[in-house]
Amino acid sequence: MFNPKIADFVPYKNKEFLDKVRAMSGEELTKHPNPDFKIQIVPDPSGIWIADMIARIQASDLLDKKLVMILPNPCPGIYQVVASAINQLRISCRNVHIYTMDEWADQDGNVAPITYKAGFSYSQLTYFYGKIDPELRMPLSQVHYPTTENINDYSKMLHAEGDADICYSGPGWAGHIAFIDPCTPEFGNPPIEEYLKMEARIVTLNPMTIMQNSLHGVFGQSGDIASVPPCAATIGPVDVLRAKNRMECHALTTGGSFSSWQRMISRLILQGEVTPLVPASILQLMPTMVYISDDIAKPIECMETVGY
Repeated sequence: MFNPKIADFVPYKNKEFLDKVRAMSGEELTKHPNPDFKIQIVPDPSGIWIADMIARIQASDLLDKKLVMILPNPCPGIYQVVASAINQLRISCRNVHIYTMDEWADQDGNVAPITYKAGFSYSQLTYFYGKIDPELRMPLSQVHYPTTENINDYSKMLHAEGDADICYSGPGWAGHIAFIDPCTPEFGNPPIEEYLKMEARIVTLNPMTIMQNSLHGVFGQSGDIASVPPCAATIGPVDVLRAKNRMECHALTTGGSFSSWQRMISRLILQGEVTPLVPASILQLMPTMVYISDDIAKPIECMETVGY
């Protein structure tokens, strides 16, 4: 038998659970003991996400009711379609309050400004807020994003709004939700009850998160790890817990290919242990709708004749 030790930098090392989820079929992935944690395999979750956003924003207009959304970034393709629908249907966003869930930061804890083109706030303001007809836009004062000045109060700001009506998310390679990364000095590995109370903060990113983002378009999709900032500002687990609704999408592949860093971590998030070592696994404890693409649900096999 060849039984190598798992590399030290890998956050989650329980081989029993790793073997268990690795062997699961797509159908098995959708079954969970928590009936409020609903998992569905679909061809492409992006249309569902777009429809959900439009429906919520339209309801806030028709019912004249406040809507608070935690939004991930950068997702320009999604948000430009939503903005286009808002403009076409003439939906007023006057009641919409946006909270960007995270943002890059430097080694000294300075959060990236809205002019940083690889930034999440820049993307949100450019491709969502900026694409909505000025007559229909929410006031700019209702578009919130982490800054050096507000990050220590970001969770309190959200809580003062009445918490999020919806939190949209998708997992990172290390299992993060937002930039709630595993094995960081700032979040650590506390008991889950304590973990769920933790608020927004600046974090030192897990190396896997830096590697993942070097494959993102804003950093050239070229493995240029030196271009990815070392730290980030992020919401905390408590902000996810307090949200009235949660939608998680697992659908990322590398440049539209079969290759995906998300296929294995998706299985750990959905069916593994609930642990800060896989941060998005906390969703298993909460009413959440998870949509997995057909590609991500495909089995993990040794493809011995395939290279990179």
